[in-house]
Amino acid sequence: MTRSVHVAAGLFDSRPYGFAQVTVIRTPFGDVVNVSGQVAWDADRNIVGAGDIGRQLEKSLENLAVALASVGATLDDVGSLRLYIKLSHMHESGAITTALRTAFGENPPCATWIGVPSLANDAFLIEVEPSNVFLARK
Repeated sequence: MTRSVHVAAGLFDSRPYGFAQVTVIRTPFGDVVNVSGQVAWDADRNIVGAGDIGRQLEKSLENLAVALASVGATLDDVGSLRLYIKLSHMHESGAITTALRTAFGENPPCATWIGVPSLANDAFLIEVEPSNVFLARK
């Protein structure tokens, strides 16, 4: 098995920091897609929705969709999410729920909400990490 890195147009290129945004591992059964946790950064590393957890989650999910699209997958292919939520914003479940419902409608993935004291940048309020996505090889 070999890992290939995909650089998704529209996401910041994380390779200079020692990690990839998207990798694909070929297996005998198909391809396994891995996506790094997504935050509310645009491609130029500007925060989207400063201070607004709902908007930050929307942007994080938009980034996740871009990452998945770069390898032919969609949000519908995600089986579960881990949401890392800054402890100071755990009480904003309404905004989180609204953003999730907007992105997934009536067919949401499983989710685990994890309160954390901080994320990689103090302005980040939430980070979204998807489960592996499995794609049949064509």
